[in-house]
Amino acid sequence: MDRVKKLLSKQLGIKEDKIKAESRIVEDLGADSLDVVELLMTLEDEFNISVTDEEAASLKTVQDILNILKSNK
Repeated sequence: MDRVKKLLSKQLGIKEDKIKAESRIVEDLGADSLDVVELLMTLEDEFNISVTDEEAASLKTVQDILNILKSNK
């Protein structure tokens, strides 16, 4: 969770303490569609995973990111 919070904080320019597992990426954290695409690419590079189109489409909350990371281990 800490690595994900750092990535989100850096990419979206928000403080880590505002990022919770239940935070919605667009509505709560202020990401736009370009931010989401960049976030997916960063996650793939940082964690050496591949995110499917289905997973990307279901990405709504920080917890969704954590679930994708767990399923790609």
